[in-house]
Amino acid sequence: MDQPRSRHQEKIIKNYYQNRDSIGLQKAQEAVTELYLSEGKKRATVWKRLASHLEKVGLKPEQIQHLQEKDSPEMVLEALKKYV
Repeated sequence: MDQPRSRHQEKIIKNYYQNRDSIGLQKAQEAVTELYLSEGKKRATVWKRLASHLEKVGLKPEQIQHLQEKDSPEMVLEALKKYV
């Protein structure tokens, strides 16, 4: 692990962190679609992944918790509108 990274690897890492919020937004939107279609244990798994993506987008933990309690994909989409 002490090997230096190549310029190409450094560029990939840099681009990832520059676009982290937009990547999180896209993943959150995809997870909302899955949330519409899921039920039971699968829904809980989707919420766990969605919470992680919402955090990367910039939502506060209290807001994420509130959305999880309401369990409404429509409310999540409303919260994401200001980031689009």
